[in-house]
Amino acid sequence: MSSKTDTWARNTPVNWDDPQLVSLLSRSESWSIDNRGGFTPQHVQVYLGWSGTVGRSATLVWERDSAVVVETTFSLPQGEQVRLDKHLGDRIRTLWGVVVEGREGNREEDRRKGLHVYWLQVLNKPTKA
Repeated sequence: MSSKTDTWARNTPVNWDDPQLVSLLSRSESWSIDNRGGFTPQHVQVYLGWSGTVGRSATLVWERDSAVVVETTFSLPQGEQVRLDKHLGDRIRTLWGVVVEGREGNREEDRRKGLHVYWLQVLNKPTKA
């Protein structure tokens, strides 16, 4: 059950141009935090835009609350609206989100495979079909 504080925090816009935030983020640019080891990767289909008709294969490598991280072999522009479909047996779990940030993979294996890593803000609660 979420509290009023949790709801307020999730709905508070972030001013990414704030000088203090820019300074903090610039100091952490060289950090290499890799959380993929604690989550079982899952195959997903990524659809660009709200009405994308052709999905492209990707891997969901991390998920928590209203954020997910996906690996792709294709580029996703920052701010792009996407739909993620994950097949769960005879059901499909759908997430709607926006690309917040992305980069090329840092690991040697990621670079060999041409992987990109994207952080998405989930805009809805997951639906199951």
